[in-house]
Amino acid sequence: MAWIYLVLAGFLEIIWAFFMKKSAGFTLLVPSAITLITMIASFTLLSLAMRSLPLGTAYTVWTGIGAVGAFAVGVMVLGETLTPMRLIAALLIVAGIVLMKLSSSTA
Repeated sequence: MAWIYLVLAGFLEIIWAFFMKKSAGFTLLVPSAITLITMIASFTLLSLAMRSLPLGTAYTVWTGIGAVGAFAVGVMVLGETLTPMRLIAALLIVAGIVLMKLSSSTA
């Protein structure tokens, strides 16, 4: 169950990052509210996952999902530039997530 919580927390991190961008510095009510709600939900799920997963593994996977997901949303939805260097950086983050998952002996 911890891994399910962790993956959901990571996806919620992508959502809150996107809506934080859309909130225009927390000046727009609806995107700001979505940001805060999904942020709280993400942190809650992360804390549940940390009950049985090691801190380093849980935090690395959570931030990695958020970072790569936000990068992908930025490129696909917001029209941000996709360069070879940015793609390599995202792939290295994914490799780190996979290695953390493989190295985790818990749950």
